[in-house]
Amino acid sequence: MPGERLKSENELAAEFGMSRQTVRHALGILEQEGIIGCRQGSGNYISNVALNRRSGSKNVVIISTYLNAYIFPNIIEGMEEVLSEAGYGVQIAFTHNKVENERNVLNRILTEMSVDGIIVEPTKSGLPNPNLRIYEEIIRRGIPTVFFNSYYPGVKLPHVCMDDERAGYLAAKHLLELGHKRIGAIFKSDDGQGPRRYQGYQNALLEAGVKVREENIIWIDTEDQRTIIKDDKRILRRLKGCTGCVTYNDTVAFDLETICQKHGIRIPEELSVVSIDNSELAKLCEVPLTSVAHPMNRLGEKAAENLISMIDDPLFDANYEFEPDIRVRDSAVQAREE
Repeated sequence: MPGERLKSENELAAEFGMSRQTVRHALGILEQEGIIGCRQGSGNYISNVALNRRSGSKNVVIISTYLNAYIFPNIIEGMEEVLSEAGYGVQIAFTHNKVENERNVLNRILTEMSVDGIIVEPTKSGLPNPNLRIYEEIIRRGIPTVFFNSYYPGVKLPHVCMDDERAGYLAAKHLLELGHKRIGAIFKSDDGQGPRRYQGYQNALLEAGVKVREENIIWIDTEDQRTIIKDDKRILRRLKGCTGCVTYNDTVAFDLETICQKHGIRIPEELSVVSIDNSELAKLCEVPLTSVAHPMNRLGEKAAENLISMIDDPLFDANYEFEPDIRVRDSAVQAREE
């Protein structure tokens, strides 16, 4: 039974008429496969998670930073549709992009839950994360796991994402094609998408022979994003002299529009804005946003499809990055001649 303590190596060797070395080797294989776990000074125990996982539970856990806002309902819906059609039960947890919440959910999965696989959005993937050892334990137990939206570079688990570097590149390139030379940007620092989108932004400017002005780059984190409107003076000071701006996502662009409206700065006449994600918010802004499209529903479907393939075949390569494209609306126009 799960949690039951196994007999000692000597007792098992005597019971089955084998050498202690053979028993030790067999126990080592069972531990590698996650069927048993060794507790220091106590002995070997049957693993609750692994045993139930192999008994046909058909249960998948989805861990997302957020659930009911922005692009996340579309992503989760895509996952649920594919998993339900394949006969899997789905449990959903969310972290609010907090490392401690992520740790608690992962530990609960390992100690209390019966799972066939995990689909997880990393928490603050742009920063060093103390939960990486838990992911290493997940790998050691052989639990199929797929990251979505982002990934931890140091963890050998597959990811299904949009090509964020390409997204940043397309956003900046659109402004360059409209004749803008002084292009600022607002990126998130604590999620991996931010640095990758920044890299794409840089690449586009350098390719066009346009100087990357660090004084016009604004970095925010998850906490800053919640209060960015209150930081309006810093935002406008850093964007002074810019005719265009690339924003990390549509939420940031929406807040930037609010700041500009408050200070009498006209979008797009005085500041052209290109965003990333193409959420419903992009269409609802007072000035509808030109935005690089996130695959949302399809990304969720692909993450679920690849997880199922991993469950069926542990050697399946579940990595996949979507090629983004841009949706043009009213927030970016041709630059005025100097």
